Amino acid sequence: MEITEISFLLISIVVTIIVNSLIVWLAGRVMVGSEKAKFTDAIWIVILGSVIGGALNALVSGILGSIIVLVLWLLLIKHFFDCGWLKALVIAIIAVVITIIIGIIVGIIAGVAIFTLGI
Repeated sequence: MEITEISFLLISIVVTIIVNSLIVWLAGRVMVGSEKAKFTDAIWIVILGSVIGGALNALVSGILGSIIVLVLWLLLIKHFFDCGWLKALVIAIIAVVITIIIGIIVGIIAGVAIFTLGI
């Protein structure tokens, strides 16, 4: 791997963590308020959820692996945002909805740019 590829990979990882943390943080603030939903906690949720979830998925595949990873994410949200299981689930659902909306908006913008610029 060249230096530029490694740099691009590291930048991509950091940007992904920041964007996903922002989404989780916003969803947390909606459900538990600004006192409990701290941005640094959202960063930890995303980092730990990604790393541990990736390792668990490598060890346990299929539906069982997916259920275990879902419970892990809910446990992390519950712990860091100091809420119950139901609020953690709602926070996760809100985060997914926000992610979908952002994806649609980015897709529309990219599609318009492609057709407008003839890329």
